[in-house]
Amino acid sequence: MKYPQIAIVEDDSSIRESLQLFIESKTQYVVCQTASSVEDFVTNIDVDNSPSILILDIGLPGISGIDGIPIIKKKLPELDIIMLTTYQEVEIIFKALCNGACSYISKRTPLPKIVEAIHIVVNGGSYMSPSIARKITENMAGTFTKAKKIELTPKQKEIVDLIIKGLTYGEIAEKCGISLNTVRFHIKKTYAALEVSSKVELYKKFVDGEI
Repeated sequence: MKYPQIAIVEDDSSIRESLQLFIESKTQYVVCQTASSVEDFVTNIDVDNSPSILILDIGLPGISGIDGIPIIKKKLPELDIIMLTTYQEVEIIFKALCNGACSYISKRTPLPKIVEAIHIVVNGGSYMSPSIARKITENMAGTFTKAKKIELTPKQKEIVDLIIKGLTYGEIAEKCGISLNTVRFHIKKTYAALEVSSKVELYKKFVDGEI
């Protein structure tokens, strides 16, 4: 069985090496590439041995992690990107998500929790550090209070809240006590109400204050 391969882009060598050592000693994942910048990572991608998950810092020399996401995704469109950073401003979080990151973790997160986040992403989910998820929830509550243009039902608001938090369809179904088909129905109706067709467009509506 081939286990998912991990790449790390982090300019702090001590953090980079600690992550690699912990991941490889505590899991069956392999760290196939490390780099100190987006430019270094992209230049040295081995297409025949490319990672499936990238742990990416934001404050990097040269191209920032956020601006580097589209460049990296152009090279590796199926890559799942986990942001690992000190930045916790809502605008930065959502810019990273809109650019294509699937998870966002604070650097204060203990190493076992980072590995847990990797497991979740490997299994098709997304992960947010609790402090970051709280910021998103608080921001969303304010947005719903101010929003006048788009009216959503309580169930649609709940679904949007859970999508923004990074839950999978299966996790939403379990959280709400409804079937997967019902979740898909609600999401379809919510997307129609918001005039969006993807999670990225939903994030953008949220960031722009339209919902």
